[in-house]
Amino acid sequence: MANTNQTFNLPPPIGFQPFRDDLPVTWYKQDLPHLRQDGETYFVTFRLNDSLPQSKLRELRQLREEWMHKHPPPRTFAILDELSQEIMRRVERWLDQQMGSCILGHEKLAAEVVNALHRLDGQNHELGCFVVMPNHVHAVVRPLTSKEMSLELILRRWKGGSARDINLIRKSSGAIWQRESFDRIIRDAEHLYRVIQYIGRNPAKAGVAAERYRLWIRPSWIQQGWDFEKTS
Repeated sequence: MANTNQTFNLPPPIGFQPFRDDLPVTWYKQDLPHLRQDGETYFVTFRLNDSLPQSKLRELRQLREEWMHKHPPPRTFAILDELSQEIMRRVERWLDQQMGSCILGHEKLAAEVVNALHRLDGQNHELGCFVVMPNHVHAVVRPLTSKEMSLELILRRWKGGSARDINLIRKSSGAIWQRESFDRIIRDAEHLYRVIQYIGRNPAKAGVAAERYRLWIRPSWIQQGWDFEKTS
């Protein structure tokens, strides 16, 4: 296992920008709040449309309603972000239980997601690392041209392109991905390190066999000393 302090003494990957208080920040809200700052790197999660049963979705709706009742308007971003983090903690725990069809455990279908993630990498976004799990995807990504190619558009293309190809292979139609994705700005090098290790450990934590997931990290990041820690 790598020495954490030594890792943090390394410069962050080239192009990585920590969150800056002196730069403008925007945010918008769907079911969850989404914070944006130009030049930032994001930790994103998106999941299959059937990855959570209705009972879990009802639990999330109840959590959201109770939280909003306890925190009436005006609600700050910090308050909404607390709700987002609590929802994501629950969702990640449930996703690791491999609910739903888990079609991404099939090699050919997972390959279409991998292809979508790599498509235009280095042109409109820089892909840092990812794991394609049987029912969800975690990735680290930095938009290179935020105005022309926002994070929202990158995610839409990833999900739209892979959904089209998966449906072609399965000779099916309909939604593949859940509409809203989770995303968080990676604040600094230590946060980036923790996110990378979370992604790298996700398959072992969820007990997913090697042939049922796809794990990747940018080769230039490895050359700069950033990599997944090996698990026994």
